[in-house]
Amino acid sequence: MSEHTKLMPGDSHDDTPSSPVQEHPHEHDHAGTTHAAEDHCHEHAHASPRTGGHQHGRQRSGGTVLTVRALAGLSGDMMLGGLAALAELSQAELHALVDELRLPALKNCLTVEERSVNHIVGVGCRIDLPHEHAHRTLADVHRIIEGSAMPADAVELAMQAFAVLAQAEGAVHGKQPDEVTFHEVGALDSILDTCLVCRIFTLLRPGRFVCSPLPLADGIIRCAHGQMPSPAPAVFHMLPGVPVRSFSGQGETVTPTALSLLKALKADFGDWPHMTVKKTVISYGGKVFVDAPNGSLWALGEE
Repeated sequence: MSEHTKLMPGDSHDDTPSSPVQEHPHEHDHAGTTHAAEDHCHEHAHASPRTGGHQHGRQRSGGTVLTVRALAGLSGDMMLGGLAALAELSQAELHALVDELRLPALKNCLTVEERSVNHIVGVGCRIDLPHEHAHRTLADVHRIIEGSAMPADAVELAMQAFAVLAQAEGAVHGKQPDEVTFHEVGALDSILDTCLVCRIFTLLRPGRFVCSPLPLADGIIRCAHGQMPSPAPAVFHMLPGVPVRSFSGQGETVTPTALSLLKALKADFGDWPHMTVKKTVISYGGKVFVDAPNGSLWALGEE
């Protein structure tokens, strides 16, 4: 599932039985190629990118509930597409949020667009960036985030997400977090996904964020370090304490970026929460599983 393939509300991951499994070059591809180690208390769902600085966390205010049902897994771009659609952000507003990162290479790179899988409409992310083979350290990523124009709460969330990744990568490679050199997860597209997800989350400000148990599958993942078993090492390291379930497909279903974001956003894991649903969205990734749906369901409502 491609984290960079834009989705529209109502879309889910590809479940076309006749389609071959596709791999996505970015960690953002939900269930696609993996990286090397890889409460919205609002009166309305739409929020302007100029709104920020809200406090959130386990003790977020309000009775707004956000849930994602990761049917076939989750990736950074799937989270970005789903949240952007729930927030009803226009293309101009999305560009304004991207511009907050103050990275010229990201200028006008993001489009959240309608996508249809098996005639079911949803959303997906399309990200157009020049090829980059970056090897950034955690300090490099911190400098980018701290140098952005994002409000403090979004900066804090993004830093937490990368701290979770660095700890996992360090454990996998026998290094301290500040010694880790990010490959795929340090690329501009992953930085974009992480920062924009955190930014839009601060616009929505859910009082509670609930994610379904994560689906995991066997299979082979191709990444910067070669071939490895699924789930990827970084994801495998982050799994303690996370409810999981089996998935009938093969290969990557949950990317390191997505799991680090779920942890940074302090998601609870469980069944559908008790809520009155106000909005729904289906977000799709780029990978197509054989005989299995590849999409995530998002719902926003009130307790």
